[in-house]
Amino acid sequence: MGMEPRSGPGGGRGPGGNRGPGGDRRGGGERRGGGDRDRNARGGRGGGEAGGEELIEKLVHINRVSKTVKGGKRFGFAALVVVGDGKGRVGFGHGKAREVPEAIAKGTAAAKKAMIRVPLRDGRTLHHDGYGHFGAGKAYVRSATQGTGIIAGGPMRAVFEALGVADVVTKSVGTNNPYNMIRATFVALGEQASPKSVAQRRGKKIADLMARRGDHAARTAEVDAEAAVA
Repeated sequence: MGMEPRSGPGGGRGPGGNRGPGGDRRGGGERRGGGDRDRNARGGRGGGEAGGEELIEKLVHINRVSKTVKGGKRFGFAALVVVGDGKGRVGFGHGKAREVPEAIAKGTAAAKKAMIRVPLRDGRTLHHDGYGHFGAGKAYVRSATQGTGIIAGGPMRAVFEALGVADVVTKSVGTNNPYNMIRATFVALGEQASPKSVAQRRGKKIADLMARRGDHAARTAEVDAEAAVA
């Protein structure tokens, strides 16, 4: 009879009872696992939507950045990415994260949302010369004859490769900052206009506009006009 009261308080302390709630907490861990599965499912759907289009991705620059917080510094990475379809559409984006792959993924997503369309002559070069300015960066772009290739360096080359330009001559002046160079290049590309759009805006025929160019005769202008319409 003396042993029964001691066993009773042992049950009162309830190590087994404490373990019982612990079992419930382990069940909560399973619920957290289910949340991970839900997040993976959402990520899979997003990847399927982005993978439906063939795009050219160019990593232009990676920079290590730091943020001063209470207790020290928090380091991360910043990525500058250029994305294009090789057929006249291009965009650039900037992403920051604690790890390089995540920063690149953020930059790529931002670039896809900011893509612009640039009219191309014969699908290989620009229609006319252009100039862009952003901050201290100045970008000059010129159309080129077939076989010239992409004469550009650094970030500007990545833009034209993603855009699908085969012949172009460029020059950057004022800065080596890749962010300002990219933005100045996009300012120059944003001013590009095709003969068809100019003719519609001015109420003229494409052949009349092309014939006024010093490097085209009237007959050549008609052929170029037909190609531009097509």
